Amino acid sequence: MERIGVGASGLSRTVLKSPAEIGIMDDANRIIRKILADLGGLVRPDVSTAELDAFAEARIREAGGVPAFKGYPHRHDGRDFPATICASVNDEVVHGIPRPDVRLRDGDIVSVDLGIQYRGYYGDAAWTFAVGEVAPEAGRLLEVTREALRRAIDQVRPGGRISDIGHAVQSWVEDQGFSVVREFVGHGIGSSLHEEPQVPNFGPPGKGVRLHPGMVLAIEPMVNAGGAGVLLSADDGWTARTQDGSLSAHFEVSVAVTERGAMVLGDPLAP
Repeated sequence: MERIGVGASGLSRTVLKSPAEIGIMDDANRIIRKILADLGGLVRPDVSTAELDAFAEARIREAGGVPAFKGYPHRHDGRDFPATICASVNDEVVHGIPRPDVRLRDGDIVSVDLGIQYRGYYGDAAWTFAVGEVAPEAGRLLEVTREALRRAIDQVRPGGRISDIGHAVQSWVEDQGFSVVREFVGHGIGSSLHEEPQVPNFGPPGKGVRLHPGMVLAIEPMVNAGGAGVLLSADDGWTARTQDGSLSAHFEVSVAVTERGAMVLGDPLAP
């Protein structure tokens, strides 16, 4: 990996990947794409989030990878994340812990966030699925969040700024009457799951780190149907819920900056 020196662009801690490294990350995200697609076929009423988790872990290991989230250390209290996927249902924003007693119901939405370590590099993506027939508001939330991701990816080009991505998300989402989560953001990704720079889903355009070919970003809009506020579970230390109990959706892809613009790694399910 090449590290950019300190300069006006402020990229002293941002890691640029070689084409070979991006190729490995593309393979990692292709594995994720297939697993998420298969999980979508399993998402139905009465399936537990623990069943989804067991399926994902088995598939990752069959592909020669290692679950990226399992055992990931908590920033504050030392409680490692205990599962392969984050499964966040309805008003859970992110980091929901799969459990055998959490069974999906018709009309639910469930965000599945999946990370893999593969040949020394990481892939990371998320998708929010409708369970059976959902209410119109839930369906609209999913579509608005998917479109936010599309618009964010459109901002990935050499010479752009990191805040262009967040501005594209925030302006679209708020125009549609929804809210952008601020406590959690996207991130750089490579030989570590979380690298610089952070990728907020809000803010003015034209600010922050300038985008360069070789950067790889995990872009992940998190959108609430109600207010933007979230609360962290005191029980498990991980699960974040909307403060007002409204629904939340989450979509994520890993994107490389190339000379021609954005390369969505693994060519995932969407946007």
